[in-house]
Amino acid sequence: MKIYTKTGDNGTTALIGGTRVAKCDPRIDAYGTVDELNAFIGLLAAMLHNKSRHIAFLQNIQQSLFALGAYLAVDTQKQNAEKFAEKISENLIQSIENEIDTINNDLPTLKYFVVPGGTQASATAQICRTVARRAERKIYYLQKKKSVEINKNILVFINRLSDYLFVLSRILNRESNTEEFFLKNF
Repeated sequence: MKIYTKTGDNGTTALIGGTRVAKCDPRIDAYGTVDELNAFIGLLAAMLHNKSRHIAFLQNIQQSLFALGAYLAVDTQKQNAEKFAEKISENLIQSIENEIDTINNDLPTLKYFVVPGGTQASATAQICRTVARRAERKIYYLQKKKSVEINKNILVFINRLSDYLFVLSRILNRESNTEEFFLKNF
């Protein structure tokens, strides 16, 4: 299989279904941001050095992000995207919520805003969180401004994922005995 096809040299790319759109199309921007998030989560998992219970959970999230990217890449005029949306199930969302609750039970109550930092892994989890929020905004843009119907579980998943990444960043600092830095004079 060739890696390069030269079909995108004119600034267009194909959706699943074959329709060609501009590489700056909001749909491409949305699934490109999901792809970016997936890459950053891969970096985060690599930083955990196979010693963390969080790696398997992150790898499961990565599988779900591939399904989300495929869902966003489907030309719904030509194909059904729901086979990809089915992978973003209520059970997946519940598992993220359960993980958030488990992690949060081991954290001190917040009194101030957390300033990203601490360990490299914690700071990277915060980067993942912000990319997840950007992906969420781009997906909502598709729904609101471009009238692309988005499966409700996808909207909940991407929102909950950023919450998970926030508490993950906090617990990664705690697990490495690194003090959190707070914004106190705001």
